[in-house]
Amino acid sequence: MRIGGLDVGEKTIGVALSDELGLTAQALEVIRRRSLEQDLARLDEIARQYGVVRWVVGMPRNMNGTYGPRAELTRAFMERLAGHSGLPVEAWDERLSTMAAERVLLEADVSRARRRKVIDKMAAAVILQGYLDARAARPPESFV
Repeated sequence: MRIGGLDVGEKTIGVALSDELGLTAQALEVIRRRSLEQDLARLDEIARQYGVVRWVVGMPRNMNGTYGPRAELTRAFMERLAGHSGLPVEAWDERLSTMAAERVLLEADVSRARRRKVIDKMAAAVILQGYLDARAARPPESFV
């Protein structure tokens, strides 16, 4: 049973998956957005292939904690994903996730062209890892 992480943008969706134990997040792929139906169909394929039991979606917030227009679009996507997949969908604060992913890629000396191709799935991994770390720090009774 894995948890999937998503970084939902206007043109792409970055996808990451947890390991079977839910301890670590790995970047999986970048979905080029075509239509909502096609995007949801691809996420269904991933869920079936990897045994995803929950989706964690990066929720864009301003640095002061408020929500902007992009957050409303993300909420609408989350509702459609939950209704379509039948899986639980949770929001997770994505502030600075892209910057953290960029820093990791820079430290790994990844070229600018390659960074552009993988940044969204790396951001999804950063979002998911934050969720997994917070989940591991909570007492077990908080998951009931």
